[in-house]
Amino acid sequence: MTNSAAPRRPLPTSPFRTATPPPPKHFGLGDRVTHDQYGLGRVISIEGDGRVAVLVDFGSRQERISTPFAKLFLL
Repeated sequence: MTNSAAPRRPLPTSPFRTATPPPPKHFGLGDRVTHDQYGLGRVISIEGDGRVAVLVDFGSRQERISTPFAKLFLL
């Protein structure tokens, strides 16, 4: 058996379709957010059109959170 370098492509009629990835998160200035570790906060600075990193004020500390924003959610 030989391993192929190309990934297998699902057929359009296949009942075993792969899930589409979620759209990238996009944050704006002043957005209220929540983080799993730091809690509630507000976006105070954005780098790279909101897709590279955001600076969030969590009250007692400010944290720069870069992509992927796995633990950061909009309220």
